[in-house]
Amino acid sequence: MPDQQHPDAPQTDPAQTAALYDELLDIALEAARRAGTLLVDGRPADLGVAATKSSPIDVVTEMDIASEKLITGFIGERRPDDGFLGEEGASTDGTSGVRWVIDPVDGTVNYLYGLPSWSVSIAAEKDGEVVVGVVAAPMRGETYQAVLGRGAFNNGERIRHRPAPPLSQALLGTGFSYVAERRAAQAEVLRTLLPQVRDIRRGGSAAIDLCDVACGRLDAYYERGLNPWDLAAGALIAREAGALTGGRPGRQAALELTLAASPELFAQLQPLLDELGAWHD
Repeated sequence: MPDQQHPDAPQTDPAQTAALYDELLDIALEAARRAGTLLVDGRPADLGVAATKSSPIDVVTEMDIASEKLITGFIGERRPDDGFLGEEGASTDGTSGVRWVIDPVDGTVNYLYGLPSWSVSIAAEKDGEVVVGVVAAPMRGETYQAVLGRGAFNNGERIRHRPAPPLSQALLGTGFSYVAERRAAQAEVLRTLLPQVRDIRRGGSAAIDLCDVACGRLDAYYERGLNPWDLAAGALIAREAGALTGGRPGRQAALELTLAASPELFAQLQPLLDELGAWHD
């Protein structure tokens, strides 16, 4: 039986909600555009590592930090009461019920090496639910976007996930941890999974991988170890394109496991990944 709203609960005005979502989308698109321009035009020729995180190969560059500062500054000027959760340290609660979940450079190692598969990922949550997602991939010339309940788009064109093939013909995306012990466990999962599918791709940007599921360039994507800023925007875009997202059976996408795929393929992959132990080291 669906939950019923208490008669004394405040009523939500659909027009106000739609206007809020429009505002959040416009802000996210402009913030992502500005950050993308900064990252392309401002990238120094001698770009180096500014810091490391989970291991010596999990890197942060000065441009990650500059991009997050630009994004939070731009949004904060327009919505000063909102909260933030950013990969490079932005963390405030806010008082408006809106929180921005930001990855200023998703695919930092690609960016560091001059590879094109990196993105800016910005999501807006309302009362804990992701309602807007934008992933800008400047080197692709593409910007993916979604608003809860309105579908998903790439450069203004509606996108849809690819119809599910048999598992043996499925092209899967994945990614790997920067911690050696976890990488070894992930390699064992991949060793068993690879003979059962068409092939595996490792792009290096979780946000782009989720958008590739959304627009049919991948049949599915899975990864262990994603943080909220890695998946918030991309997962909404995938769902609004008709894909399912989740984690272990009965659980949402989370740090232990994230999976995105068409419903039919999702139903096959979720128990298989669970059986293979893709959710633990």
